[in-house]
Amino acid sequence: MSARDQALAALREQIGHVYAPSRWITADQPTIDRFADTTQDDQFIHVDPTRAAQTPLGGTIAQGFLTLSLASRFSYDCLKELPGQHMGINYGLDRLRFLAPVPAGARVRGHFTLTDATARDDAAILRRVALRIEIAGGDTPALVADWLTLLLFDRP
Repeated sequence: MSARDQALAALREQIGHVYAPSRWITADQPTIDRFADTTQDDQFIHVDPTRAAQTPLGGTIAQGFLTLSLASRFSYDCLKELPGQHMGINYGLDRLRFLAPVPAGARVRGHFTLTDATARDDAAILRRVALRIEIAGGDTPALVADWLTLLLFDRP
């Protein structure tokens, strides 16, 4: 049995598995500002604390796409490479929703639940996980999504 076949069988047995959460990351104002510079998303609710304080948000918030981009970092803590896997490629997202703003200075972390694993060809598995990014002290997650990753193995 190939490494891909063994990994696929192992993943299918784990469907529904909830991984331990990732470490916390602080979405501080310097990080938000650097993301704004990189993406040219400099809307005042992200980069102007004085003006943002006058809104119902009460201060600046992280860009939704900044919060989403942290999913990669969170996955390194939670989703380990499988035996024989030599690479994972971001394949996309389904049903992405931004549910709560992340205030500057808030801590966030990722939660992952394995929901599906499908053979793509003789050297690849499409893994689907439910992603939830939690805000410390919050009742509503910052975002939820179904995240797809293509796991690549050597060809048999």
